[in-house]
Amino acid sequence: MRRKIIVPAVVLIAVVAGGVTAFMPGSKSNPSTASLPVPITAGMAEVKDVPVYLTGLGTVQAFNTVTVNTRVDGQLDKVNFTEGQDVKAGDVLAQIDPRPFQAALDLAQATKAKDQAQLANAKVDLQRYQKGGPLANTQQQIDTQAALVQQLEATVQADQANIDAAQVQLGYTSIKAPLAGRTGTRLVDQGNIVHATSTTGLVIITQLQPISVVFTLPQEQLQEVVHQMRSTPTPLKVLAQGRDDQQQLGEGSLELVDNQIDQTTGSVRLKATFPNKNYTLWPGQYVNIQLLLKTLPQVVTVPSTAIQRGPDGMYVYVIMPDSTVKMQPVSVGQMTRGTSVIDKGLAPGTHIAVAGQYRLQQGSRIHSVPASAHLASQE
Repeated sequence: MRRKIIVPAVVLIAVVAGGVTAFMPGSKSNPSTASLPVPITAGMAEVKDVPVYLTGLGTVQAFNTVTVNTRVDGQLDKVNFTEGQDVKAGDVLAQIDPRPFQAALDLAQATKAKDQAQLANAKVDLQRYQKGGPLANTQQQIDTQAALVQQLEATVQADQANIDAAQVQLGYTSIKAPLAGRTGTRLVDQGNIVHATSTTGLVIITQLQPISVVFTLPQEQLQEVVHQMRSTPTPLKVLAQGRDDQQQLGEGSLELVDNQIDQTTGSVRLKATFPNKNYTLWPGQYVNIQLLLKTLPQVVTVPSTAIQRGPDGMYVYVIMPDSTVKMQPVSVGQMTRGTSVIDKGLAPGTHIAVAGQYRLQQGSRIHSVPASAHLASQE
């Protein structure tokens, strides 16, 4: 009785298992499902010039920064700039009360005029003594008068030096911009007494055009950069991009490779200069840097999405004339900006799968769909 119950149960399980197998996707009992082509996006191996970039993280620095200080003591009478104003070299930023310095200049000029009058009189006396000769005057009197003339000439020269110094001090009462740039926050208000010994300054001017970016690269890339700098007559091009790599902020040129490697990080510092015409770069800003090292001329390329990685290395799916695919091993030399350079394994003009490969295998049938279809399926 127990055997009679067990046998039908085994038969029932076998029937159910067979039915499930018959309806599994890709099974021999469901040929219509197995023969469905896989949707992929097709592309083609192309020959073109490929730029090679080195990437790094950079910090924007002002090309020049200066703290404007007063060089004389006095009361700040006027402030002629507004915070955040663009100024040119030589623009008057502030004015210190000039009256004490003007008075010192007037005094120096008056002293010179007095000494010049004495000098003129001494020269006349000397001429009289010399005309009278030894009979009218002793030689000692003539020599003494000649020495007095020389002394007064030196005094007049000293007076002129005092005038020059007084004029310089008077000029310092007009505080001028030493370079073109943009002013920052005003550090001293009008009416305050300022001192030449103060380290605070009146305002900080930052030169934004041009502007510098300091970035780092691994030390392994140093020799190649130095080689390209020596072999290229023009400076290497540098691109600055936002942190999301979606917006290009400027195009500049490489100016400097630092003279030592940072032992703690194993990296080397480089500096690039950017015109910064639209003020897209700002001091203290972090940017992603792409250094154009060289351009590979007329090489075989494919979209980087076409490259697959397997246990035996990299490969692509080549589209055959009968709408099937074949796994083709390739040697990839360079990947940059979504483009891969094929050193070996693929001829120009070869049609390949560039999207949708996750369902492919050797010999799979395919049909081509636009790339937007794959993006929509992923969403």
